[in-house]
Order: sequence, then C-alpha cells, then structure tokens
Amino acid sequence: QVHVVVSGGGLVQAGGSLRLSCAVSGLADDASNIGWVRQAPGTEPEAIAYITSDGRYTFYADSVEGRFTASKDNAKTTFYLQMNDLKPADTAIYSCAARIRVRGSWKEKPNYDYWGQGTQVTVSS
Repeated sequence: QVHVVVSGGGLVQAGGSLRLSCAVSGLADDASNIGWVRQAPGTEPEAIAYITSDGRYTFYADSVEGRFTASKDNAKTTFYLQMNDLKPADTAIYSCAARIRVRGSWKEKPNYDYWGQGTQVTVSS
C-alpha cells in the first residue's frame, strides 16, 4: 500500500523560511517523481515544483523560481521543498504527489498517481 505523508507547514513572517517534507512508502526507492502543488482559497491548484525520481532534475513554476528548492534524500525516499523568502502570496495548502510513469506535464494534476494530504502554510506580512 502506498502512503504519501506531507509535513512541515506552519506560520511564518514574510521573508522567512519553511521546509516541507514528503515521505513516500510502499514504492521502490527510485520510483517516485514528485510534484509539489499548492492551493490558496478561491483559486485553482498550482503545481509549483517537480523533482525526478533520481533527484537529479528539478523544475519550478515562475512564481517560486529562485526562492523554492526541491530535493530528495535518497537514503530515506523523502522529498523536501525548501521555501525561502516567503511572501504572503505563498499562503496556501501545500501537498505533494507522486507519479510512477511519466506522462504529460508535471503541472497537471491528473498526471499523478498518489497524493499526500495537505499542510497549511501561512505567511504573515
């Protein structure tokens, strides 16, 4: 059985940092390509980052490029999203999703197989 568990959200002031974790179990260590998705109230989900299963390649939405960094701890099959220089506009529920077979754009929700629960990130001004 596959489990995807997200943790690390919280409240931070503008300019601060947070690190989210995404732990994947039930899959081979090198099977999961991970996308990070966020959704603010009243908006559509936004895919903001993606990391390949080997941890070698990362992709970012323009909204977070240069501030957020996706990474992987190969020893643990845990993925991280380091978020720096946070802004109030980054306030949202954040989640991660795993896909085994790469198909279509990493920015599209249907192209993922397993989802973690969301974690709230709130950035105060």
